Amino acid sequence: MTSADDQQPGQDNVARTAELAQRLSSVRQRILAASEQRSEHRAHGGELPSLIVVTKFFPAQDVVRLRDLGVRAVGENKDQEALPKAREVAESLAGRQPGTSEPVWHFIGQLQSNKAKRVVRYASWVHSVDRESLVGALGKAVANHRAAVADGDATAGPCATADLKCCIQVNLDLSAEAGTQRGGAHPSQVAELARQIHQTDGLELAGVMAVAPQDGEPRDAFERLWSISQHLQGQYPGAGAISAGMSGDLEAAVAAGATHVRIGSDVLGPRPTVR
Repeated sequence: MTSADDQQPGQDNVARTAELAQRLSSVRQRILAASEQRSEHRAHGGELPSLIVVTKFFPAQDVVRLRDLGVRAVGENKDQEALPKAREVAESLAGRQPGTSEPVWHFIGQLQSNKAKRVVRYASWVHSVDRESLVGALGKAVANHRAAVADGDATAGPCATADLKCCIQVNLDLSAEAGTQRGGAHPSQVAELARQIHQTDGLELAGVMAVAPQDGEPRDAFERLWSISQHLQGQYPGAGAISAGMSGDLEAAVAAGATHVRIGSDVLGPRPTVR
C-alpha cells in the first residue's frame, strides 16, 4: 500500500503545475486585453507580444512544467544559475517519449564580457547588450563555440547554427549621462552599437530592450523606447524587437508597442528565499 508520504511528491507536482497554469492564464489574458487596446500602428499586424517567463531563482522543474503548459521562451539574468539550469532542463526533456522541444533561452541580465563564452552555450537571445566590448566578446564567443562544435569538443548550443539575436539595452532615465552603462546604453550610443552588432559575424541585431526607470511614468519611458526603435528600424528594418514590460508595467509596455514582455513573479509567484 502506498503511504501518504509516498504520494506527497506527486501531489506537490500536480499542485504546482495547477498553480502555474492559473497564473499563466491570468498573464496571458492581461497580454490579450492590453493588445486589444493598442493603436493600429503599434499592433504589429495583430500579432501578440511574445511572453518570456523569467525563471530566476526558480528550479529547472518549474521550467519543465512551464514548457508543458506551452511556454516557449524563458529568461534568466544570472549566468551562474542559467547554464546548469538549461542543462538540467535539456536532460529532463530529452528523456521523454515523444520528446518535447527545449524552450528558447533569453539572457536578460547585465552580462560581463568574460561570461559571454558561457552564455552562447544555451542562449538564443541576449537582451542586455550595452557596450562595445560586450559586442566583441559575444562575437568571439560565438565563433569559438562554432569551432569547438565542429571539432567535436563541445555540445552544440543554438548559436552553433543560428546567429545570436542581440537587443541593445537602452537606459531610459532622462538624467542618465552618456558613457555610463548602468541600466543600459545612453540613447546617443544606440546607433554605434547597432552598427557594430550588424557588422559582427555570428550576431544578429534583433532590436532594443529597456526597463522603465523607477521615477516617472512607465508609459512615458516606453514611448521613448518606441521612438528609438523606429529610428533604428529605419536603418535596420529587421531589428523590430522591442523588449519591454514586466509584471508591474506590462500594460504600459504593450500599449507602447512592445513585441516581447518579460514576466516573472506574476507567473511563478514570490521568489524563493536565496541563502
